[in-house]
Amino acid sequence: MAVMLATGLWGLDRGGMWGDESVTFQVAQRTVPQIWRLLHDVDAVHGLYYLFMHAVLTVHPGEVVLRLPSVCAATATAGLVAALGVRLAGPRAGLWAGVLYAITPMTGHYAQEGRSYALVAAGVAGATLLLVRAVDAGGARAWWPYGTVVALTCVLHELAVPVLGAHALTLALLRVPRKVWSGWGRAAGAVVLLLLPLVWVSQGQSGQVAWLVSPGWDRVGRLARNFSPGPAGPVFWGSLLLMAAGLRERRTAAVALPLLLVPPGILMTVSQVRPLYHDRYVLYALAGASLLVAAGAGRVAGVLGRVRIKGRRVRAGGSRVRAVVGVTGALALTATFLNQLPVHRRDRSAAHRPDNLAVVSALAVSRMRPGDPVLFVPSVGRLAALAYPKGFRRVRDIALRESAPRSGTLWGREATPGQLRRRLAAVDRVWVVAERSALDPRRSRTDPVERTKLAVLATEFTVREEHVHEERVRDDVLLRLYVRRPPGDILPGDALPGDAPPGDAPPGDAPPGDEPPGDIPPGDEPPGDEPPREPADVPPPGVSDGAPALGAQTLGAPALGAPPPP
Repeated sequence: MAVMLATGLWGLDRGGMWGDESVTFQVAQRTVPQIWRLLHDVDAVHGLYYLFMHAVLTVHPGEVVLRLPSVCAATATAGLVAALGVRLAGPRAGLWAGVLYAITPMTGHYAQEGRSYALVAAGVAGATLLLVRAVDAGGARAWWPYGTVVALTCVLHELAVPVLGAHALTLALLRVPRKVWSGWGRAAGAVVLLLLPLVWVSQGQSGQVAWLVSPGWDRVGRLARNFSPGPAGPVFWGSLLLMAAGLRERRTAAVALPLLLVPPGILMTVSQVRPLYHDRYVLYALAGASLLVAAGAGRVAGVLGRVRIKGRRVRAGGSRVRAVVGVTGALALTATFLNQLPVHRRDRSAAHRPDNLAVVSALAVSRMRPGDPVLFVPSVGRLAALAYPKGFRRVRDIALRESAPRSGTLWGREATPGQLRRRLAAVDRVWVVAERSALDPRRSRTDPVERTKLAVLATEFTVREEHVHEERVRDDVLLRLYVRRPPGDILPGDALPGDAPPGDAPPGDAPPGDEPPGDIPPGDEPPGDEPPREPADVPPPGVSDGAPALGAQTLGAPALGAPPPP
């Protein structure tokens, strides 16, 4: 737990929130009635988390406080994984399992994110420990704590439900008596009944995960690398060998293997018909990998302790053997962490996340004049102003009709196409905050408001200035100053590469892509849960995809208009 806490606190203040975190930040600061209203149309799956964060941010609304619950949850998870290892395979394996969980890059990534995934992982680890205790105790009362923790975890994020399938397989592998099955069945049934209303509501908001795609075998390989303390090289292959050895520890394997395989297997299978899978949704399954690797290492240590040296058998329990094994294990874990140190360092940079909204706000402060009109393309880009209002306090949002809190949406309601045309006709200059891909005339759009924005900019304005962050933290998010074209000006030659040529985006013929289903993105473009992007020249940090971003296409995620995941 100490290792996980230190890793989680290291670099926690990155100096900028990205899209998903900004959604948590601004929604959690609304009043409870405003949050409740929002959940009727968007992000119902995150409802409990938003209410919890509402209480947390009441203490102090800041980026570090936003991420502290995830750090604490990851720390608790490391302790729970260790406790599981102790109960299943002994103190040595428990210690190694907890430390392995703490130093895995994927764990550190989500331990520093203002979203619910680290809390869900803690809930699943706690529920699994309670399952093992209930099996050992055998009494009916032991299932109440288990059912309560599973229920809270699944309400926190409903895609934790597959853990029930993992636990059912664990009971089958352990060959428990009918009495145990009966107790578990009642607890699981109560959880399912409790979740039905949430599932029903979230089905109506399924457009939020429309950006997800059916996973192939490449995603299986990627998940395997993410679940390893090292995504490649000797650390990765050594982990696989130790996991294979850990399968010989029957009781540990009966708990860890289902936890590792069943939740990802269920979501990937369902996603072949209806895409619901993302690596972060199964972060909680990583505990199974740590337990298996530690069990395998413990088994190898036990075998080595029984080898004959000069005709004498060295006892595995001897003090010298224990000392050698302990030192060897500590050195191996330290070497593993140092091997992945560049990955951990990279992950603590704001540039490593899909977008850095603080940079957008800083550009606005330095370039915009009081009273300047600003236009967000698409509307999800307004998250920068909601997360960091200082940069946009002096300007006026020319497309906004009703604010996000009052409208019960994530980023507010915009004017109709006709109203927007009239508003733009009254100005001679307008600042545009957009990702480069959003200004690509070849992209199809279904939202008439977004089509109108591009059509008016292309036919009535030309680009005078373009700014990006000098350190290229978000070189795909642009701040452009458009000025009105002189009468009779020739359109085609003036636009920059990203601009839509005149007539290219008439209001009425653009396909889907830019606008969130009905004002919602649960995650982000709904910006609330898009896959994170990585710089093209940097290998994946052993973490799964992230959430939708304002627009760092260079990092490889969907553009600002892709609906977020549950």
